[in-house]
Amino acid sequence: MAGQREGERISRRDPPPYEEIEGGGLSAAISKHGLIGTALLDKNQYGPQAMILLLVITATVTGAFLGLAMILF
Repeated sequence: MAGQREGERISRRDPPPYEEIEGGGLSAAISKHGLIGTALLDKNQYGPQAMILLLVITATVTGAFLGLAMILF
């Protein structure tokens, strides 16, 4: 899959190692590879769901920080 294809100027990189998680869904994927491994390193098929979870966590922490800063300052 990696290499130069016709019509492409930049060659593709080899895909990262991928492991299919059979049962347990997103929670099993996160417990096996961690949130960062699942969301950012594409270690299994639950990367998009883990990215949404990471977005929700980041937005919650940011909102809490800004709300606290607004109250204090």
